[in-house]
Amino acid sequence: MALRACGFVIFRRLAQHPPPDNIEFLLLQTSYGEHHWTPPKGHVDPGEDDFTTALRETQEEAGLGKDHLRIVDGFLQRLRYQVRGKDKEVLYWLAELSDPNTQVILSEEHQDYRWAKLEEACKLAKHEDLQDTLTAAQRHLETQGKQ
Repeated sequence: MALRACGFVIFRRLAQHPPPDNIEFLLLQTSYGEHHWTPPKGHVDPGEDDFTTALRETQEEAGLGKDHLRIVDGFLQRLRYQVRGKDKEVLYWLAELSDPNTQVILSEEHQDYRWAKLEEACKLAKHEDLQDTLTAAQRHLETQGKQ
């Protein structure tokens, strides 16, 4: 059975910039391994549903709870890859930080965080499937704004 993790691609809108240049994504840098950058996510606990996992992990890793987030309808990305020879599946929902000035509070699992526009976020993310997820999130937000 594949390892399963869930999380949120979190973004904020900057009032001083016009769309689409006003969107920044939150990436956390791990304090272990290769110190890779990723949105908040984590493994599903036994008996826990995927969405609850995403909320719990975001609270644990970034100090952002359900009250800080507005979930964006119609966006769910499923990534599949291998970690140390085991299949892994990650589900990401999209959420906006309600107050763009809310402070991120990192857990011990992470050593840094960054709010980054799409181009910088993709450079930090390194993995193509995560870059594709961030790009899909940006497109989804731009398309939503034109409806």
